[in-house]
Amino acid sequence: MEQHPLAPFLPKQAKVLLLGSFPPSKNRWSIDFYYPNWINDMWRIFGLVFFSDKEYFTIPSEKKFDKDKIVSFLTHQGIAVSDTAQSVTRTQGNASDKYLQVDQAMDVASLLSQLPQCTAVITTGEKASLTLGRQVGVEPPLIGEGVPFSLEGRNYTFYRLPSSSRAYPKPIEEKAALYKRVFKTIFGDED
Repeated sequence: MEQHPLAPFLPKQAKVLLLGSFPPSKNRWSIDFYYPNWINDMWRIFGLVFFSDKEYFTIPSEKKFDKDKIVSFLTHQGIAVSDTAQSVTRTQGNASDKYLQVDQAMDVASLLSQLPQCTAVITTGEKASLTLGRQVGVEPPLIGEGVPFSLEGRNYTFYRLPSSSRAYPKPIEEKAALYKRVFKTIFGDED
C-alpha cells in the first residue's frame, strides 16, 4: 500500500478544488507537485485554457514543469489541488488509474472545510470521479458537466473533466475546450 506523497495544496481563497486520483511513482516526476509527469498534459491544458499557450507552464529545455509559476498561478486564481485517494495499491507497476486500487479515500470533507470560499469541485478522470461520487453520495456527472451536492451544510457543484493523461484518447485541444468551458462557468470573466 502506498500513502499519498504530497500535502494537499489549499490556498485559503480557493473557489475550486481540483481532484485527480493519485500521483505516479516518483521516478516519473519532473516536479515535486501535482500532475508531475512530463508526459501528463494537465499543465499544458492549463496553459491553453488561461494563456492560450500550452507551453506556458513548461521548461522545455529541461523537460519539466515550472512549479513556481504553477503555484503562483493557482494561488492567484484560487484553485486548490489534491487527489481523491489517500492510499492505493498499484495492481500493475504503472500509473494508470485502471490499475489503481483505492485503499483509503482522501477526506474531501476535511479538505473543503479548509476552503471557506470553495463552491466547485472538479475531478479529472473516471477513477477520481467515481471515488468522489461515493464520498459525497452522487452519481458522477457526464464529462464536461456538473451536478450539485451538499456536504456538512454547504452547497457545491461537482464537475467532471477528462483525464489529462495522454492515455485518454482525446486531443489536448478538445480537453482544453472542456476545461475552459467549466472554468468560465465557475469564474465567469475573471480568467
